[in-house]
Amino acid sequence: MQQPRLFTVLPEYVCTPDGMAIDIDGNLILACPNFADRSKPGCILKIDERKNIKKWVDVPVLEETGHAFPMGIAFGPDGDIYICDNQGWPGDPELVFKGRILRLRIKNDKVVKTTVVAYGMEHPNGIRIHRNHAYVTHSMLSKVKDPSGLMVSCVYRFGLDEENIEITNTLEDSHIITTFLTHNKDIQYGADGIEFDKAGNLYVGNFGDGAVHKITFNDDGSVRENRVWAQDPSQLKSTDGMIIDAEGNLYIADFCANAVARVSTGGKVTRIAQSPDTDGLNGELDQPGEPIIWKGKLILTCFDLVTGPQMVNTKHEMPATLSELEPR
Repeated sequence: MQQPRLFTVLPEYVCTPDGMAIDIDGNLILACPNFADRSKPGCILKIDERKNIKKWVDVPVLEETGHAFPMGIAFGPDGDIYICDNQGWPGDPELVFKGRILRLRIKNDKVVKTTVVAYGMEHPNGIRIHRNHAYVTHSMLSKVKDPSGLMVSCVYRFGLDEENIEITNTLEDSHIITTFLTHNKDIQYGADGIEFDKAGNLYVGNFGDGAVHKITFNDDGSVRENRVWAQDPSQLKSTDGMIIDAEGNLYIADFCANAVARVSTGGKVTRIAQSPDTDGLNGELDQPGEPIIWKGKLILTCFDLVTGPQMVNTKHEMPATLSELEPR
């Protein structure tokens, strides 16, 4: 397995880095929900090719809560950035069911237009833009009671120009395209990582099961099939963020195991790096949450916050870090 390296140490105003994207100029864009210290505003960073870091913008807060918690991010074809504002992630009763999908237009490092695509969401997490739609993983649908008693999660699909869609977090929501059950009773947390391949097939990680689902579509955009495509508990314990390379290999952040796995085009899972409990200052994987391929390297955010019997991570430390690996 590879030895992760330190990509960068993040500024003190960042304590919980998460989603990433690449802008039209090739800069690495980083979402920071800052769950570990909610006095720090949820913000978006820009990192240039020389690793110069600046705060791009603070994400507009939800007036009702005074917070914004940007997790998954993706750029639309017009350069607007779409953001999963996961208000419910901290679990506070006053924040649950207040998540949003935001569309921000940013000019000269200022937000000049904010559009609320959807609101009232329990747990919006990852996002990808594909063929004029935004696809969003929604990690919990706690209002939906499956006969099995297991957690239900889903993927929502929104048109890029839709706005002000009220979400009920039930199966009555017409924007839900497919659902998942998480069978691991010890980690009842569902749809998380999300990615498309060149053929337009959708891949979604079922976090608690450590499984990758492959979703195929009919010509009219309806789901043809949703099936477990890759799963190997010895190599992949949990499926957080994911990214696909030019050859079709899928790289997945294994949040629980402080690890990263690669899934081949044939669905074979191989762990390529793993770290013990760490502060990440030497580049170790400190609860990796999201991977991206940038400038020929596999860059990973270190979320470094969640603890418990299923986690290698035992505590949160500052400063926050990013790691890097070779995408092989």
